[in-house]
Amino acid sequence: MQKIIKYFLIIFISLTINVFAKENFFQEAKILFDQGKIEESKFLFQRNIVFNPKDSKSYLFLAKIFEKEENEFEEEKNINTTLLLEPNNEEAMFMLIDIKLEKSDISKAEELREKFKIICNSLCSKIESIDERLSNINAKN
Repeated sequence: MQKIIKYFLIIFISLTINVFAKENFFQEAKILFDQGKIEESKFLFQRNIVFNPKDSKSYLFLAKIFEKEENEFEEEKNINTTLLLEPNNEEAMFMLIDIKLEKSDISKAEELREKFKIICNSLCSKIESIDERLSNINAKN
């Protein structure tokens, strides 16, 4: 009987530690990101994803890190994962529109702009800049 109690106690403690570790990785990574410690924060965001693969916030921050590192492939991949997990994430949607505009993928940017108009809450003011960039691209073509 004591072995069973010890076994359950060990399992409970392990699960409790894992729950706290998950949150701490994200919070610590966010603090490091805000301090400009990009490599350290990148490692912790990636570690957080290992424990919590559906954490859209970690993917979004990784996209921001890859944007700073000018790694467009990884940036777009993490944005797409963010949007897969959280389709109404307006910040990720705006970042993806920006990538599509830089690539002059007008049709995709226009499609995303329409979705963005529907979901925007705090970034609605960005619609004007999207429209302006689209018209500038169209004028060049």
